[in-house]
Amino acid sequence: MIAVEDVGFRYRKASRPVVDGFSAVFPSGAVTAVTGSNGCGKTTLVKLLTGIERPGSGRVLVDGADLRPLSLAEIGRKVGCVFQNPARQLFCTSVREEMAYGLRAQGLDDAEIARRTEQQLDFFGLLGHLDDFPLHLSHGEKQRLMLAVVLAMDPEYLLLDEPTTGLDLPRRRALGEELRALAGAGRGVVVVSHERAFVTAYADTEVRMGEASV
Repeated sequence: MIAVEDVGFRYRKASRPVVDGFSAVFPSGAVTAVTGSNGCGKTTLVKLLTGIERPGSGRVLVDGADLRPLSLAEIGRKVGCVFQNPARQLFCTSVREEMAYGLRAQGLDDAEIARRTEQQLDFFGLLGHLDDFPLHLSHGEKQRLMLAVVLAMDPEYLLLDEPTTGLDLPRRRALGEELRALAGAGRGVVVVSHERAFVTAYADTEVRMGEASV
């Protein structure tokens, strides 16, 4: 379970907090949608849940552990994330290397890396791009690649910021079913989304930011 307890956060030089006294619970074994109007702090919340930003007040707990003293690497072993702009997460010279980088860091052997790479790239329709330079892919292809990279690493918690951007309807449905399967296997899934149909179809619970905390 990820627990957010009375968290406040303000960017430097900002006149007011982006997140102010926010509390919520994101359980394992469920898909939780985070919704709300533009500017209510949804993307900032994702940064707080991944440790990229640290709360000015309150705390974020992952399985009872406060994230504040943990390094990004320690947090990343439990929490995987795909941000709204996938190009900022891509840095390798080929799709093949992008897939392999994090899996090598986990100590997996070449056979397992190849298996997970093929499985995820096939799922997202990217097997034909193994040797392509990731930044030369279209926006939708970059989005699908980052989803493949993070899902291949099999994190305990998965955070997705507007994951349906760039996906056609069949892949949106396939992604939703994949997220439901991950939740059914005990993973915690958090989806930031403006797409009401996707939230209604695949989320177990919804947390609306900009309203009373839950």
